[in-house]
Amino acid sequence: MRILVTGGAGFLGSHLCDRLLRDGHEVICLDNFFTGRKGNITHLLANPFFELVRHDVIDPFKVEVDQIYNLACPASPPHYQYNPIKTTKTSVMGAINCLGLAKRLKARVFQASTSEVYGDPHVHPQPEAYWGNVNPIGRRSCYDEGKRCAETLFFDYHRENKVDIRVARIFNTYGPRMHPNDGRVVSNFVVQALRGEDLTIYGDGTQTRSFCYVDDLIEGFVRLMNQTETVGPVNLGNPGEFTMLQLAELTLKLVASKSRIVHKPLPSDDPKQRRPDISLARKALKWEPTIGLEEGLKRTIDYFRGQLATA
Repeated sequence: MRILVTGGAGFLGSHLCDRLLRDGHEVICLDNFFTGRKGNITHLLANPFFELVRHDVIDPFKVEVDQIYNLACPASPPHYQYNPIKTTKTSVMGAINCLGLAKRLKARVFQASTSEVYGDPHVHPQPEAYWGNVNPIGRRSCYDEGKRCAETLFFDYHRENKVDIRVARIFNTYGPRMHPNDGRVVSNFVVQALRGEDLTIYGDGTQTRSFCYVDDLIEGFVRLMNQTETVGPVNLGNPGEFTMLQLAELTLKLVASKSRIVHKPLPSDDPKQRRPDISLARKALKWEPTIGLEEGLKRTIDYFRGQLATA
């Protein structure tokens, strides 16, 4: 197939491009390089089955493809809060443009949604049926509500126009090609530990997250896209739950770092708990993560060690 990946030069997008090319497809990578990086896809530029298009999903675009993966949107708080209006427009107008293209082409279209649609959840772990607890006017709302609106659009296009959709709700994911300054906890801790800096924990460190290694997540993407049992939304993430303190201590151990752990005030609307219920993914996709946190962190540390050495 010929497949379009919007946000294809980003952390997740570049890994998805790798996987699709390995599976024998042609890939068109569309990215405006706001948070995506050419370094993530440099190794693909000589591949005759890979094409890079510099473009912003806010503006309409035309390509001829069989499938569309919509991954375009800054996904870490510092990046999506840098220009919150642009973030919302990317989610909403990007979804409209991808859905319009899919409707015209009769192509299947995949939306990379997020666990942030659950907000600061009152239900734990979070199943797909939970509607969430989201602040619509907070600092994180540009991302949370943008992604919620994108899901609304996907399901309305599906019901009204019979567009063939797939929707994944992505929980915390980590691995090689994360942006070193993206403000996410895994990259923060690893980079701080490798540099011998203090590891910054916001709040008391008892808040929890579930960390999925990128290869596991991409496997989930491909399985969701290529099955017919469900359109979603489907939670994709690792149900293993860790406190921030546990993650910091494991990072220090694996890096063999003498960095200290310091505490800073908790940002507003920061969820206290985050863990996916992946019952649907297990049933419909026969999918669950296979790479544990320690093994995934070792691979991520090796990547950042190499990056810092050449910086």
